[in-house]
Amino acid sequence: MVSAGDFRNGLTFEMDGSVMQVIEFQHVKPGKGAAFVRTKLRNVITGAVTETTFSPTEKFPTAVVERKEMEYSYNDGDLYYFMDLETYDQIPLNSDKLPENFKFVKEGMTVKLVSYKGNVFSVEPPMFVELKVVKSEPGVKGNTATNATKTAVLETGAEIKVPMFVNEGDVIKIDTRTGEYLERV
Repeated sequence: MVSAGDFRNGLTFEMDGSVMQVIEFQHVKPGKGAAFVRTKLRNVITGAVTETTFSPTEKFPTAVVERKEMEYSYNDGDLYYFMDLETYDQIPLNSDKLPENFKFVKEGMTVKLVSYKGNVFSVEPPMFVELKVVKSEPGVKGNTATNATKTAVLETGAEIKVPMFVNEGDVIKIDTRTGEYLERV
């Protein structure tokens, strides 16, 4: 059990049958009246964010969210298959459980499956990936006065903005949290 007075950023707990994660918290002690805890919470399964206030003495059961490293094997229609690196078991997941930044993951990459009580609800790709550019317009000399960018298609099919000097066949490093180009490898 955890009390609202002990909330910290990143803490997960159960509330009304949902698993909530503390994004922000603030202990408020007004001049008049009782102290309270103002929080911003994210439902880890649905992703919905809510703002709630609690009495510092309210207690909630802690929720243990597991993150397990697995290898992305392949996809078959709407099912994406992940292999446990220890037992070699295959776990299929529906495409609706995959985040937007999964488009930067290629077959054979190691990802983290996030689950609560055995139910997988999300996939965390690695923070940085190195992918090959398969399609890109050539940069024209002279149009690089300021930070000019162009669209490039990566080997996973994702499209991102890259600097003009990046060409087809180049391997580039991408931050999967923002989808931004970092450097040429």
